[in-house]
Amino acid sequence: MDEKPHILIVDDDRRLRELLRKYLADQGFLVTTAKDAAEARAIIAVFLFDLIILDVMMPGEDGLSLCSSLAQISGPPVLLLTAMAESEDRIKGLEQGAEDYLTKPFEQRELLLRIGTILRRKPVVEHSSHILSLGDFQWDTVRQELRQGDELVRLTTADVQLLALLADASGQAVSREDLATRTGTENNPRAIDVQVTRLRRKIEADPRQPRYLQTVRGQGYLLRPD
Repeated sequence: MDEKPHILIVDDDRRLRELLRKYLADQGFLVTTAKDAAEARAIIAVFLFDLIILDVMMPGEDGLSLCSSLAQISGPPVLLLTAMAESEDRIKGLEQGAEDYLTKPFEQRELLLRIGTILRRKPVVEHSSHILSLGDFQWDTVRQELRQGDELVRLTTADVQLLALLADASGQAVSREDLATRTGTENNPRAIDVQVTRLRRKIEADPRQPRYLQTVRGQGYLLRPD
Protein backbone atom coordinates (compact mmCIF):
# COMPACT_ATOMS: atom_id res chain seq x y z
CA MET A 1 0.00 0.00 0.00
CA ASP A 2 1.34 3.43 -0.92
CA GLU A 3 2.13 5.76 1.94
CA LYS A 4 -0.13 8.77 2.27
CA PRO A 5 1.66 12.08 1.67
CA HIS A 6 1.94 13.99 4.96
CA ILE A 7 1.02 17.68 4.79
CA LEU A 8 1.52 20.32 7.49
CA ILE A 9 -0.91 23.27 7.44
CA VAL A 10 0.36 26.39 9.24
CA ASP A 11 -2.20 29.17 9.62
CA ASP A 12 -3.39 31.34 12.52
CA ASP A 13 -6.99 31.17 11.23
CA ARG A 14 -8.46 28.24 13.17
CA ARG A 15 -11.51 27.95 10.90
CA LEU A 16 -9.41 27.79 7.73
CA ARG A 17 -7.01 25.29 9.32
CA GLU A 18 -9.86 22.96 10.13
CA LEU A 19 -11.54 23.35 6.73
CA LEU A 20 -8.28 22.52 4.94
CA ARG A 21 -7.50 19.67 7.31
CA LYS A 22 -10.84 18.02 6.66
CA TYR A 23 -10.78 18.64 2.91
CA LEU A 24 -7.26 17.28 2.40
CA ALA A 25 -7.87 14.32 4.71
CA ASP A 26 -10.92 13.48 2.59
CA GLN A 27 -8.64 13.61 -0.47
CA GLY A 28 -6.40 10.92 1.00
CA PHE A 29 -3.66 12.96 2.68
CA LEU A 30 -2.28 12.64 6.18
CA VAL A 31 -2.69 16.12 7.66
CA THR A 32 -1.19 17.90 10.68
CA THR A 33 -1.91 21.52 11.63
CA ALA A 34 -0.10 24.30 13.49
CA LYS A 35 -1.42 27.70 14.57
CA ASP A 36 1.86 29.61 14.10
CA ALA A 37 5.52 29.31 13.11
CA ALA A 38 6.68 28.41 16.61
CA GLU A 39 4.32 25.45 16.82
CA ALA A 40 5.25 24.46 13.28
CA ARG A 41 8.97 24.43 14.13
CA ALA A 42 8.32 22.14 17.11
CA ILE A 43 6.32 19.75 14.93
CA ILE A 44 8.84 19.78 12.07
CA ALA A 45 11.60 18.85 14.53
CA VAL A 46 9.79 15.59 15.24
CA PHE A 47 7.90 14.60 12.09
CA LEU A 48 8.73 14.43 8.39
CA PHE A 49 6.46 16.12 5.87
CA ASP A 50 6.03 15.92 2.11
CA LEU A 51 4.65 19.47 1.88
CA ILE A 52 3.98 22.49 4.07
CA ILE A 53 1.04 24.81 3.33
CA LEU A 54 2.09 28.04 4.99
CA ASP A 55 0.24 31.28 5.68
CA VAL A 56 2.35 34.41 5.18
CA MET A 57 0.78 36.85 7.66
CA MET A 58 0.82 35.37 11.17
CA PRO A 59 1.46 36.72 14.67
CA GLY A 60 5.06 36.33 15.75
CA GLU A 61 7.35 34.92 13.08
CA ASP A 62 5.80 35.33 9.64
CA GLY A 63 5.56 32.70 6.94
CA LEU A 64 8.30 34.18 4.76
CA SER A 65 10.83 33.87 7.58
CA LEU A 66 9.89 30.27 8.27
CA CYS A 67 9.94 29.48 4.56
CA SER A 68 13.43 30.93 4.21
CA SER A 69 14.82 28.94 7.12
CA LEU A 70 13.32 25.72 5.76
CA ALA A 71 14.87 26.35 2.35
CA GLN A 72 18.29 26.78 3.98
CA ILE A 73 18.14 23.29 5.46
CA SER A 74 16.55 21.67 2.38
CA GLY A 75 13.28 21.20 4.23
CA PRO A 76 10.02 20.05 2.65
CA PRO A 77 8.54 22.10 -0.21
CA VAL A 78 6.39 25.05 0.80
CA LEU A 79 3.16 26.32 -0.73
CA LEU A 80 2.48 29.84 0.52
CA LEU A 81 -1.04 31.12 1.19
CA THR A 82 -1.63 34.87 1.44
CA ALA A 83 -4.22 37.57 1.02
CA MET A 84 -1.62 39.74 -0.74
CA ALA A 85 -2.11 39.36 -4.47
CA GLU A 86 0.50 41.76 -5.87
CA SER A 87 3.12 40.23 -8.17
CA GLU A 88 5.88 41.72 -6.00
CA ASP A 89 4.54 39.78 -3.01
CA ARG A 90 4.50 36.58 -5.04
CA ILE A 91 8.07 37.14 -6.20
CA LYS A 92 9.19 37.80 -2.64
CA GLY A 93 7.71 34.49 -1.55
CA LEU A 94 9.40 32.57 -4.34
CA GLU A 95 12.70 34.28 -3.53
CA GLN A 96 12.42 32.91 0.02
CA GLY A 97 12.31 29.37 -1.37
CA ALA A 98 8.59 28.68 -1.78
CA GLU A 99 7.62 26.18 -4.47
CA ASP A 100 4.33 27.92 -5.22
CA TYR A 101 2.09 30.76 -4.08
CA LEU A 102 -1.71 30.85 -3.81
CA THR A 103 -3.74 33.94 -2.92
CA LYS A 104 -6.76 33.95 -0.62
CA PRO A 105 -9.57 33.33 -1.22
CA PHE A 106 -8.90 30.28 -3.38
CA GLU A 107 -10.78 27.32 -4.79
CA GLN A 108 -10.11 24.05 -3.01
CA ARG A 109 -9.73 22.23 -6.32
CA GLU A 110 -7.02 24.66 -7.41
CA LEU A 111 -5.18 24.05 -4.13
CA LEU A 112 -5.42 20.30 -4.75
CA LEU A 113 -4.00 20.69 -8.27
CA ARG A 114 -1.09 22.77 -7.02
CA ILE A 115 -0.36 20.25 -4.28
CA GLY A 116 -0.29 17.47 -6.85
CA THR A 117 2.09 19.43 -9.07
CA ILE A 118 4.50 20.07 -6.19
CA LEU A 119 4.47 16.47 -5.00
CA ARG A 120 5.16 15.19 -8.50
CA ARG A 121 8.30 17.37 -8.60
CA LYS A 122 9.72 15.72 -5.49
CA PRO A 123 12.67 13.40 -6.20
CA VAL A 124 11.91 9.72 -5.83
CA VAL A 125 13.98 8.15 -3.06
CA GLU A 126 14.36 4.43 -2.55
CA HIS A 127 12.42 3.49 0.54
CA SER A 128 15.02 0.92 1.66
CA SER A 129 17.60 3.68 2.16
CA HIS A 130 15.50 4.95 5.04
CA ILE A 131 15.45 1.71 7.02
CA LEU A 132 17.74 1.28 10.03
CA SER A 133 18.18 -2.28 11.22
CA LEU A 134 18.26 -2.81 14.97
CA GLY A 135 18.53 -6.58 15.27
CA ASP A 136 15.01 -7.97 14.94
CA PHE A 137 13.63 -4.44 14.61
CA GLN A 138 13.57 -2.00 11.70
CA TRP A 139 13.16 1.76 12.15
CA ASP A 140 11.66 3.54 9.16
CA THR A 141 13.01 7.11 9.23
CA VAL A 142 10.44 8.29 6.68
CA ARG A 143 7.30 6.85 8.23
CA GLN A 144 8.79 7.05 11.73
CA GLU A 145 7.61 3.54 12.45
CA LEU A 146 9.28 0.69 14.30
CA ARG A 147 8.57 -2.85 13.12
CA GLN A 148 9.52 -6.29 14.29
CA GLY A 149 9.22 -8.33 11.16
CA ASP A 150 5.80 -7.46 9.74
CA GLU A 151 4.43 -6.33 13.09
CA LEU A 152 4.17 -2.64 13.95
CA VAL A 153 5.60 -1.90 17.39
CA ARG A 154 3.46 0.44 19.48
CA LEU A 155 5.43 3.57 20.42
CA THR A 156 4.50 6.58 22.50
CA THR A 157 5.00 10.08 21.10
CA ALA A 158 8.03 10.42 23.39
CA ASP A 159 9.45 7.14 22.01
CA VAL A 160 9.07 8.39 18.43
CA GLN A 161 10.66 11.76 19.24
CA LEU A 162 13.66 10.18 20.91
CA LEU A 163 14.21 7.47 18.32
CA ALA A 164 13.88 9.95 15.45
CA LEU A 165 16.47 12.31 16.97
CA LEU A 166 18.94 9.53 17.68
CA ALA A 167 18.41 7.97 14.25
CA ASP A 168 19.07 11.33 12.61
CA ALA A 169 22.50 11.34 14.30
CA SER A 170 23.00 7.59 13.81
CA GLY A 171 26.44 6.52 14.99
CA GLN A 172 27.09 9.79 16.84
CA ALA A 173 26.46 10.57 20.49
CA VAL A 174 23.78 13.15 21.28
CA SER A 175 23.96 14.90 24.63
CA ARG A 176 21.21 14.55 27.21
CA GLU A 177 20.85 18.35 27.23
CA ASP A 178 20.39 18.51 23.46
CA LEU A 179 17.82 15.73 23.51
CA ALA A 180 15.97 17.44 26.36
CA THR A 181 15.88 20.76 24.53
CA ARG A 182 14.65 19.22 21.29
CA THR A 183 11.95 17.18 22.99
CA GLY A 184 10.73 20.04 25.18
CA THR A 185 11.85 18.48 28.47
CA GLU A 186 14.72 20.90 29.16
CA ASN A 187 13.27 21.73 32.57
CA ASN A 188 13.80 18.11 33.55
CA PRO A 189 16.76 16.69 31.57
CA ARG A 190 16.65 13.46 33.59
CA ALA A 191 13.36 12.72 31.85
CA ILE A 192 15.51 11.67 28.89
CA ASP A 193 17.08 8.91 31.01
CA VAL A 194 13.62 7.58 31.80
CA GLN A 195 12.61 7.66 28.13
CA VAL A 196 15.82 5.88 27.11
CA THR A 197 15.18 3.15 29.68
CA ARG A 198 11.63 2.64 28.39
CA LEU A 199 12.75 2.55 24.77
CA ARG A 200 15.49 0.03 25.54
CA ARG A 201 12.87 -2.32 26.97
CA LYS A 202 11.21 -2.30 23.57
CA ILE A 203 14.21 -2.75 21.26
CA GLU A 204 16.94 -4.46 23.27
CA ALA A 205 17.23 -8.20 23.95
CA ASP A 206 18.88 -7.27 27.26
CA PRO A 207 18.10 -3.67 28.26
CA ARG A 208 20.78 -3.85 30.98
CA GLN A 209 23.42 -4.47 28.32
CA PRO A 210 22.14 -2.45 25.35
CA ARG A 211 23.49 -3.27 21.92
CA TYR A 212 21.75 -0.57 19.90
CA LEU A 213 20.81 2.33 22.20
CA GLN A 214 24.09 2.90 23.99
CA THR A 215 25.25 5.29 26.68
CA VAL A 216 28.45 7.17 25.88
CA ARG A 217 29.96 8.26 29.17
CA GLY A 218 30.32 12.02 29.40
CA GLN A 219 28.70 12.57 26.00
CA GLY A 220 25.13 11.27 25.99
CA TYR A 221 23.31 8.58 24.03
CA LEU A 222 24.05 6.94 20.71
CA LEU A 223 22.01 4.79 18.35
CA ARG A 224 24.19 2.15 16.68
CA PRO A 225 22.24 0.24 14.01
CA ASP A 226 23.54 -2.96 12.39
